[in-house]
Amino acid sequence: MTISPLPPILSAEIVLPAGELRATIDFFVKHLGFRVDGISPADSPTTAVLSGHGTRLRLRPGGGHPGLLRLAVSPGPARLPEPMTAPNGTQIEWFDPDPPIELPPAMPELVITRRPDADGSGIGRAGMRYRDLLPNRHGGRFIASHISIPDGGPVPDYVHFHKIRFQMIFCRRGWVRLVYEDQGPPFVLEAGDCVLQPPLIRHRVLEASPGLEVVEIASPALHQTSADHELLLPNDRLAPERDFGGQRFVRHHVSDAVWAPWRDRGFEAADLGLDAATAGLAEVRRVRSLGKQTEAVDLRHGAEFAFWYVLAGTLHLEVDGESFAPLRADDCVTIPAAVEAKLNGASADLELLEVVVP
Repeated sequence: MTISPLPPILSAEIVLPAGELRATIDFFVKHLGFRVDGISPADSPTTAVLSGHGTRLRLRPGGGHPGLLRLAVSPGPARLPEPMTAPNGTQIEWFDPDPPIELPPAMPELVITRRPDADGSGIGRAGMRYRDLLPNRHGGRFIASHISIPDGGPVPDYVHFHKIRFQMIFCRRGWVRLVYEDQGPPFVLEAGDCVLQPPLIRHRVLEASPGLEVVEIASPALHQTSADHELLLPNDRLAPERDFGGQRFVRHHVSDAVWAPWRDRGFEAADLGLDAATAGLAEVRRVRSLGKQTEAVDLRHGAEFAFWYVLAGTLHLEVDGESFAPLRADDCVTIPAAVEAKLNGASADLELLEVVVP
């Protein structure tokens, strides 16, 4: 369909049926705080234009759906007002524009997700492809995604932020250029690098290499993503230690990894710095084999969430006495707390991404 060029748009308004015009005007003005901007004809009005709360309404004769108008209020300690109906039939709903984060009750389960032979990802925000690594999402408490941008190039993103409890991004393959609020100029996140995105930090994805892949984990699974059309990034302020909802931004470079013994002497791990930045909310490590595993590694834990993603090599997993086919690169496993689980037969080149929310 071809659309002819449009003249400059000066404003917008929502058209609603007028109903009993005088009663409808009185309702919107007296009860909802709108004002009358125009009315016609003067001697026997049938049409009125009202404005308020960033919205412009036109009430005019005729039928049509009476519509639904949602008004943001700050309820504080009180409950939201009950829904209302205007004389013309328009439904009025109230909502809290900044509700608290709701964490569903945890429903942990053993989840083994293997990389499919064919691309089974779905299209998400800004054209990114998403592969769900935790289909039941622990009852909605966590989401784990393998995200890719096959073609690379500029990303049609915008400055935005997430209302979340926890969110991290680990670059699996390729590179991506990002920019974050108060963190200086754009930078490139390369394979093996990781960032913690603290709650509400403004950021934007600018550009990606062909074949970019990242692993993203967030809590809760359903969270709001909002655009910020006012802030331009990069911004002038530089505040790398700024507190965002009790957390601070962290960018881990793969070259800065400091290795220390892991659960078994045949392995070592590098802390990616999220434990300190989240005040103990989350621990993220890169784990690798030293090629000399002598016994099964006990993976039992008492955490809320424990996730392992295979970056390279293979491993054998045993859970409650049941053995599973080897996990290979881009397979992952989530193991519930207190479950008997063991890692056996690690290949000499095994590397894992470990994410634990204690």
